[in-house]
Amino acid sequence: MRDTRESRLLLVLLVAVAFALITVDIRGGEQSPLDGVRHAAASAFGPVEAGVADAVDPVGNAIAAVRDSGGRHSRIAQLERENATLKQRLGSNDRNRGRARELDAMLKTAGRGQYGIKGAQVIAIGAAQGFSWTVTIDAGSNDGIRRDMTVLDGDGLVGRVTTVSRSTATVLLATDPKFTVGTRMEKSGELGFATGQGDRSLRVELLNGKAVVHEGDRLVTFGSSRDKPFVPGVPVGEVTRVEPAGGSLTRTLQIRPFVGFSRLDIVGVVVEAPRTDPRDTVLPPKPEAPKPTPTVTVTATPSASAKPQD
Repeated sequence: MRDTRESRLLLVLLVAVAFALITVDIRGGEQSPLDGVRHAAASAFGPVEAGVADAVDPVGNAIAAVRDSGGRHSRIAQLERENATLKQRLGSNDRNRGRARELDAMLKTAGRGQYGIKGAQVIAIGAAQGFSWTVTIDAGSNDGIRRDMTVLDGDGLVGRVTTVSRSTATVLLATDPKFTVGTRMEKSGELGFATGQGDRSLRVELLNGKAVVHEGDRLVTFGSSRDKPFVPGVPVGEVTRVEPAGGSLTRTLQIRPFVGFSRLDIVGVVVEAPRTDPRDTVLPPKPEAPKPTPTVTVTATPSASAKPQD
């Protein structure tokens, strides 16, 4: 076709018609009047489209990426929400794993002492009566809990039950100034009484003022008549300071308790006392002292071939 005025006018007209049809098709969407024509054209020109797909795909993919960007942003937001949920679950699982370790340690302690225990969770801290060092646990008379029962965890003595309702109980902690428990020194068997001092260490008065005691020595509960309020053999703490005797009839010790009272969670109430006194068997084995590293001293000797300097 020659490049005449008529041909140029025809080309412009065809382009205008093509744009008009595209506009009508886009606005019509699935209800487009050209939908049937489009399907027919697709059937007719499908083999041709397949032949040039490799050349067209990069461009088509780029256009699709722009068209689907809104949907992809929504998907990213959904994935971010799912990741946040998984992180929350992971944190919860970490906490559950920590509590499982606490429960396992408590069961091992109860097993070594042959204590029958009822597990419980600390649900509140603070004073139930007055300004005492207490916690509330989620086990009560319906669970077999009674007043004056020993409470422990995987590390040792927590306290004793003071009041009980159907579903909860109050535990007086060993750190309370009104708390007193009979103690026995590991190995030597020296007897004494431990008293709470609030947020400080426990104070122990040994009955033998001449008892030989060292820092790091450990104590367990001596036990009470008919095992109430204390069963024997529960780990109490270790000596951090031995006060000067000063001619006193008793020996005063400062004790660091084994239990971390600021992070109590899972505890056990001793509902059945051991048949025999476990004495020191509930205490964990002491860690072995590190062995000294041998040192080698190398002494240099002058070589026989070395000549003395003038």
